[in-house]
Amino acid sequence: MIRDLHELIERARNRPRCTVAIAAAEDRHVLEAIQAATLQGIVRPLLVGHRSEIEKIAQIIGFSLEGIEIVDHDGDAAASARIAVSKIRAGEADILMKGRVATGDLLKAVLDREEGLRTAQLLSHVAFFQSPYYHKLFCVTDVAMNIAPGLEEKVQIIKNAVRACHFLGIENPKVAVAAAVEKVNLKMEATLHAAQLKQMNLKGVIEGCIIDGPFAIDIAVNAAAARNKGIVSEVAGDCDIILAPDIEAGNMFYKALNFLGGATAAAVVMGAAVPVVLTSRSDDERSKLFSIALATCLR
Repeated sequence: MIRDLHELIERARNRPRCTVAIAAAEDRHVLEAIQAATLQGIVRPLLVGHRSEIEKIAQIIGFSLEGIEIVDHDGDAAASARIAVSKIRAGEADILMKGRVATGDLLKAVLDREEGLRTAQLLSHVAFFQSPYYHKLFCVTDVAMNIAPGLEEKVQIIKNAVRACHFLGIENPKVAVAAAVEKVNLKMEATLHAAQLKQMNLKGVIEGCIIDGPFAIDIAVNAAAARNKGIVSEVAGDCDIILAPDIEAGNMFYKALNFLGGATAAAVVMGAAVPVVLTSRSDDERSKLFSIALATCLR
């Protein structure tokens, strides 16, 4: 079981090197992360975008492009996304990564019914955090894809996160369904969903994990807080996955962890035919590198 994000890099090194197609690769922060991943022996880059701009950035950051394939494309970023997706469909790349392209344009290419990477699964964002204030890695989902997921969408979001945990050696992840309170309240949909998801897990509808909730965040991550409130649960204070009630709560929690909590994240989008590295411009190069390594481990 992986206990540290640096172990993602070690695990990725021990796997056959894969090719990552970067859509609209003319982005300094992305190229810096790809440079680091290349030097670490994790991936082979396939850069799609404006060659002149890519070469200019590479020269500035000292990234040798010798032996690296560049698909020169002078059109817009959305077209670069479609080309990167086509390279994956053709078997020339194994992972997709967002460069200087709008998330909506990248996902449009991924979800295209004829030429995309669509599967029967729901796409969801899975982020693994390493925090100085928690005793192990934990996952937060979904903070970037599904705005206000209903019960069935949450089932699929959990399944994507559980599958990611299984890839990393977390055999029976503990899922905390997050809400503002610990009791079911008919006026708070997140608490109703938590009770339903817990029952679905007990009945075997959702397998491979242990689900409990509703839990406020303090209960999910702090055993003492759970004891003080009289909550007895094997998930409370020891969760592996935190299911956010919606994108607003999840996104705020994600960024609070990064910018106020001293945490580092590795994140991908799951549910497509291949992992998609979809990092934010606010994510630092270390987080982007860990995200590339995570995608390599999940393919």
